[in-house]
Amino acid sequence: MSRTDRLRELDRLYVWHPFTRMREWLEGEPLIIERAQGVYLVDTDGRRYIDGVSSLWVTVHGHRKRELDRAIREQLERVSHSTLLGLGNVPSIVLAERLVSLAPEGLAKVFYSDNGSTAVEIALKLAFYYWQKKGKYEKKRFLAFTGAYHGDTIGTMSVGEIDVFVGRYRPLLFPSYRAPYPYCYRCPVGKVYPDCALACLERLEAVLKRAHRRIAACIIEPVVQGAAGMIVAPQGFLEGVRRLTKRYNVLLIADEVATGFGRTGRMFACQWEDVSPDILCLAKGITGGYLPLAATISTEPIFRAHLGTKRRPDAFYHGHTYTGNPLACSVALANLEVFEKERTLEKIKPTVALFSKLLEEFKELRHVGDVRYKGLMAGIELVQNKETKKPYRVESRMGVRVCMNARGRGVIVRPLGDTIVVMPPLSIKKRELRALLSAIYESIREVTEGARG
Repeated sequence: MSRTDRLRELDRLYVWHPFTRMREWLEGEPLIIERAQGVYLVDTDGRRYIDGVSSLWVTVHGHRKRELDRAIREQLERVSHSTLLGLGNVPSIVLAERLVSLAPEGLAKVFYSDNGSTAVEIALKLAFYYWQKKGKYEKKRFLAFTGAYHGDTIGTMSVGEIDVFVGRYRPLLFPSYRAPYPYCYRCPVGKVYPDCALACLERLEAVLKRAHRRIAACIIEPVVQGAAGMIVAPQGFLEGVRRLTKRYNVLLIADEVATGFGRTGRMFACQWEDVSPDILCLAKGITGGYLPLAATISTEPIFRAHLGTKRRPDAFYHGHTYTGNPLACSVALANLEVFEKERTLEKIKPTVALFSKLLEEFKELRHVGDVRYKGLMAGIELVQNKETKKPYRVESRMGVRVCMNARGRGVIVRPLGDTIVVMPPLSIKKRELRALLSAIYESIREVTEGARG
């Protein structure tokens, strides 16, 4: 038995994979990654693959980035972990100052955790308790959007909607209000963009007008709604949401777990429309893809509501064992230093332009219904009938089949249903980007049309 076969056998025996149909996994031949360099992942047999989804949207400057490797080694020689419960540590302090300096105006206090779900869960609890301390006891519900995905904890699933993720757990969840997100290809309010004049905002206002006294916060994935299939909101929607939440005295939580750290072409997606939320949730790219870390950044008033008084001091009773972990914070600082030193956001502009140009060519394919992109985030939606927008039957698993075909061409991508997600590291070179998109193009053509060559 080869080493790869032995590892596959052990994997089947002992590992339970997330978001994976394990019956199929147990019957298949799993791909096992052993090392990486730049935008390439390398398996145990030495085959190289372009990392077309940034290892689940986290890798920013590529794998084995020298500055990030060094930051971890240097921190290891000091301290690998020290709790933030009653103590501080140097990297978490320096990183907090840096994050606040980069974040939208008005955000002032950083609460650390270790993944996107916990970052959002913290935001929900902060928003809820803020209004309790203000004496607005009825403001304890949340407003979210159709197609939302904010994580897999009980609170985050309660403000999520995608049935495959939350459907079986609904008896555990608390109720939330819902407003339409502008999925313009399949408009939830039956309009056609741009003639709609963002009618979805009217639906949002109707909910706020009716229920704002009961709503603590509205939560949104700014500009790009990720797990729904890379749904890109038209210009003005995010600003409209901020305007309405202010008008109706509802906090705004911006979930930038996926969109933060340059993915849309700005450091944070909120900056496209100069929006300052009351709470900002960050994770994924915060450490450049190296270690688990998340940050929930709030305004000063939200922080102060949790202090209590001298006679009756209070606290935010929430925490994680590895909150503010020095190793993770050190590599996050190195990640931000690379952004600044290499002028990453400026440097990727030609790459983003090429990405957009090449993606437009996918619209020529007979079974590509819609192509959505912002910065270096994209979703290519496959349909059975382009004229009617008829989707494929779920049983056909067209998205999975295309991605498996692409793997044979040296590319790793993942589908969201029948939407092929493309989100390469920001460091991808133009020739690598061409190779990535060419492989995906040919895979779509071959699998959906039976074409070769």
